[in-house]
Amino acid sequence: MSKRGKSFAEAKKKIEPGKRYTLREAVELVVDAKRAKFDETVDAAIRLGVNPQHADQMVRGSVVLPNGLGKSVRVLVFAKGEKEKEALDAGADIVGSDDIIEKIKGGWLEFDRVIATPDMMGSVGKLGKILGPRGLMPNPKVGTVTFDVGKAVNELKAGKVEFRVEKAGIVHSPVGKVSFGAEKLLENISALVEAIIKLKPASSKGTYLRSISLSTTMGPGVKVDTLDVRNI
Repeated sequence: MSKRGKSFAEAKKKIEPGKRYTLREAVELVVDAKRAKFDETVDAAIRLGVNPQHADQMVRGSVVLPNGLGKSVRVLVFAKGEKEKEALDAGADIVGSDDIIEKIKGGWLEFDRVIATPDMMGSVGKLGKILGPRGLMPNPKVGTVTFDVGKAVNELKAGKVEFRVEKAGIVHSPVGKVSFGAEKLLENISALVEAIIKLKPASSKGTYLRSISLSTTMGPGVKVDTLDVRNI
């Protein structure tokens, strides 16, 4: 633990307290401040001027990051008949229906993302208490309840991320790996922010993008100048 503490402190020395950096500066700092021996994930925390307790101010969506997330994604698809074959042809890792549902009820959870055709949701809904708390429940709002399973599988494999504003008004999302380098991370973060801006609720008043912070798995947060992000 002491070794990690020293590394964190060294990384933090490079960040000026209270300063808000341009997006490019922030990304370069995050990449330069890496200390872990493994390829750390870069995360974005975006605080919005919304009240998620009001249904009309809930911000939820998804975006395909142009450079992916730098990791393989195990995709489970609930489908039958021709749609089962379409999912397999698109590269889904597991495809099934009632047999998979029973397997999950028994404790099996060896998958990262879930897609379901609309006709399967009556059965998949029974898994709400298992999949819901883990953020795995298929939802039409983010494109994971669809008959176009081939497209959905391809998007998830390519690096599609789902995001949802939390009670405190913050959206947390991974945006790639440190090894991507500054340019690819910039492209991913820009895509995420653009998607969030497009979902601004009509009832949201005042400043929408209130703050943005970037960090790695083991590193300190770097605050971003939101005005610079809006200009980009």
